[in-house]
Amino acid sequence: QGHVIQNWKARWFVLLPDELLYYKYDGGKKDSSLRGKVALAGCKVTCPCLEYQNRPLVIKLKTQKSAEYFLEACSREERDAWAASITSTIQNLRPDSAQKPLSEHAHLELNNVSLNQVVDSMHDVHSGVKLVNHMEQGSSFKKCFSGAALVDWLVSMGFVLTRVEAVTLSSALMEENFVKPMGIKSVDASRVGNMTEQFLDDSTALYAFVKSYKRKGSVKAEPSLSAVDLSGKVVKRGYLLKQGHKRKNWKVRLFVLRAEPGFLHYFDPSREDSNPVGGFSLRGCLVSALEDNGIPSGVKGNVQGNLFKIITQNDTHYFIQATSKEEKMEWILAIKQLT
Repeated sequence: QGHVIQNWKARWFVLLPDELLYYKYDGGKKDSSLRGKVALAGCKVTCPCLEYQNRPLVIKLKTQKSAEYFLEACSREERDAWAASITSTIQNLRPDSAQKPLSEHAHLELNNVSLNQVVDSMHDVHSGVKLVNHMEQGSSFKKCFSGAALVDWLVSMGFVLTRVEAVTLSSALMEENFVKPMGIKSVDASRVGNMTEQFLDDSTALYAFVKSYKRKGSVKAEPSLSAVDLSGKVVKRGYLLKQGHKRKNWKVRLFVLRAEPGFLHYFDPSREDSNPVGGFSLRGCLVSALEDNGIPSGVKGNVQGNLFKIITQNDTHYFIQATSKEEKMEWILAIKQLT
């Protein structure tokens, strides 16, 4: 971006050990005459720069003398590569440049990140994630943000250092029902088993806030039911059939198994509400597989097999169906480790 007339022009950049040079670039050819240079000593790099909402590929350089340069790349990969190279050059110019590599001392520890603080910042009307309307395959989605936009925001706000860490943090926000997938691409990705693959750093994958969010400190905000129960680490999740306690009919539920403390919650996938429809502590529970030859006592309705039963400490019986024998045994073993 120009300093006098603030329009955007193509420039050919050359990164040197102490400065960044730029030349005129016209018709696919570099001009030999130098148009300007940026002294990198003491510079600060902001990537991504969110000052231009419609230009997600911008890097911002701020010099020691507070001069600002806005550079736009052609792709996210190119933007991140340039930002990393410029940052490395700036670090090498520091007197204490013989410091440890960044990866050795600045790795993201999710246990030290407050998800509530992140979500509060995301909802900030001035500096939070920008909500826009999107179209996907003829369907309209309102007040959404893309996966790439959230990753950009997390990096720019300093919650994480890299895009990989931002994807991990975004996946955690989705796991804890602060963020939900919208549209075919993001919903399909959320169904895979690997947590790091559930959230997409993609400008076409759409996400939105859950409607039940209430800002911390709000007068109307009430502590969520089972807030402590839901604070544990997610160790397993998946869709299973559960028999109701009153009507004894079978319904699909999304089960989430947590450790520290050990709890099993289940959600109604047809509802947008992020609160579980039920759950219980695993302390003192008994879990066992049920035989497929015949219908066990207490089980009614259309039974396809692969049953298992959980008996809680207060003698409540839960009958659950998996889709296969392997899946049934995986759930039984995972639950047993937490009882």
